[in-house]
Amino acid sequence: MSLAESLSIKPDSRRAKRLEDVNPEDFAWAIPIMRAGYSGRGLVYLVVAGVSLWSILHGGQAEGTSEAMQSLQGGWGTAVIVLIALGMLAYAVWRLVDCIWDLEAYGRGGKGLIARAGMLVTGGAHLGIGILAATLLIGRSGGSSGKQMLDSVLQNPAGQIAVGIAGVLTVAAGGFYLMKAVKEKYRNHLKANHFTTHWNGALKAGLAAQGVVIGIIGMLICYAALQANASEAGGLGSAFDWLQGQVYGRVLVGLLCLGLLGFALFCFVNAAYRIIPKAADRGIESLGASLRAKAENATS
Repeated sequence: MSLAESLSIKPDSRRAKRLEDVNPEDFAWAIPIMRAGYSGRGLVYLVVAGVSLWSILHGGQAEGTSEAMQSLQGGWGTAVIVLIALGMLAYAVWRLVDCIWDLEAYGRGGKGLIARAGMLVTGGAHLGIGILAATLLIGRSGGSSGKQMLDSVLQNPAGQIAVGIAGVLTVAAGGFYLMKAVKEKYRNHLKANHFTTHWNGALKAGLAAQGVVIGIIGMLICYAALQANASEAGGLGSAFDWLQGQVYGRVLVGLLCLGLLGFALFCFVNAAYRIIPKAADRGIESLGASLRAKAENATS
C-alpha cells in the first residue's frame, strides 16, 4: 500500500504526487511541535469542561474559558495555567509551521490556500487563549477591552457587516466540524491502532460537540452584528449561557460539557497518533484505511 492509499488520498491526485518525492526525515522536526500544540489544546478543553461540570454538579453554572482559568489561580492551578499558555503558543506555532511548509500537502490551488488560511485562523484564535492565560498570570484581564473594541467596530455599518461575515464564517466552521464528525474524516489523519479503533465513538462525539459550540458562538456573533451590540457576542461562556436559557438548558449544558471532554480526548489522541503526511513513514496506515480494508475483507 502506498503512502497516499494509507492516508486515503487518491493515488493519481495532485496531493499524492506532492508526497511522492518527500523524505519524511526532512520534516520530523515538526512532530514535537504538533504534539505540544494538541496537548495544550486538549488541556484547555479538559479544564473548561471539567470545571464547568464540577460547577453544575454543585448547583452552579458552566464556566467560560476565562472564568475557568481564573478559578485555577494559585498553587497547582497556576502551573496548569502556565501549561495552557505554553501549549496554546505551541499550537499557534504548529498551525503556522503546517501552513508555511504545507505539511498536509494541500498545495497552492484554491482549496489548498483556503485550508492553509484556516490553519492560520485557528492558530490565531488559540494564540488569543494563550495570551488570555498569560494576562491572568500577571493579574490582568483582557475580556473588557475586547468587548470595547468590538463595540467600537459595531458603531458603523461597515463594521456590522464585517462582524456579520465573521459570524457566518464561524457558523460555517461549526458545520465543518459536524460534517467531519458525521463522515468520520478525522480517521484518515490518525494512526490505526487498538486505542483509536475502539474509542472512535468518544472521538466522534467530542468533535461533534466542538462543532455545536462553534456554531452557537457564530450565531451569537451574527446576532451581535444585527443588534450592533457587542454584549450579545462572546466565546464559550456565552454559548453556555445561551444554551442554559433553552428548554432543559441545564441538561443540555451538562451533555455539551461531556462532549467537550470528548473533544479534549480527541486533542490528546491527535497529539499521540496524528499523521503528518510529509513526516509520515511509508509503512504507516491510517485508521480510515485500516477500517476500510477490514470492511472489504469481510464482504469478499
